[in-house]
Amino acid sequence: MTDKQDSPKPLDSETVAAYLRLHPEFFIDHDELIPELRIPHQRGDTVSLVERQVKLLRERNIEMRHRLSQLMDVARDNDRLFDKTRRLVLDLLDASSLEEVVSCVEDSLRREFQVPFVSLILFSDTPIPVGRSVSSAEAHQAIGGLLAGGKTICGVLREHELNFLFGNEDGAQVGSAAVVSISHQGLHGVLAIGSADPQHYKSSLGTLFLGYIAEVLARVATGCATPCRSVRYR
Repeated sequence: MTDKQDSPKPLDSETVAAYLRLHPEFFIDHDELIPELRIPHQRGDTVSLVERQVKLLRERNIEMRHRLSQLMDVARDNDRLFDKTRRLVLDLLDASSLEEVVSCVEDSLRREFQVPFVSLILFSDTPIPVGRSVSSAEAHQAIGGLLAGGKTICGVLREHELNFLFGNEDGAQVGSAAVVSISHQGLHGVLAIGSADPQHYKSSLGTLFLGYIAEVLARVATGCATPCRSVRYR
């Protein structure tokens, strides 16, 4: 036969009331309990617990609605970006020449994505008769630091980097830019987009769609162009 442990006695209303009288600040320190209380509303000059409860519920409701609205905005933006990216990828797959590839990317980014400044440059030690191309040495000297890591770079660029990517006239108008390298089976280059707003392309900006476009572009362009000499970055 084992000893039974004494179970705690349930609190009665008088004990609870006495405790609250001794600790009137209890609901200030534990206001998370207020929404769970059921208290009749009484009119008066002081703020009742019911009013406090309603106020907390209203504030939480507003906060949740704000968060939901933000999530919906992000979802709608992603849907639009996905649809535009899908159309661009399909157009690239239909392209039969390097000229069509270059034209497809530049036109889509400017018209569909509404990007004011677009630059697509291929790196080659021999001239390419389509779009813009530069030598490996020139590319390494001008923007080697941007492409060294192979990742998309967002933010405010140096003056000489902007001039190389967008030209002196447009480069002077670009406040921020996103730059992604193009590299696949010997073909190398860079795709850059710019905005006049210095805050538009921040370092925290998501670059998933731009990186995806660059990967598809690199693979499609490889089949339409003679492989270019790779650029080595230190």
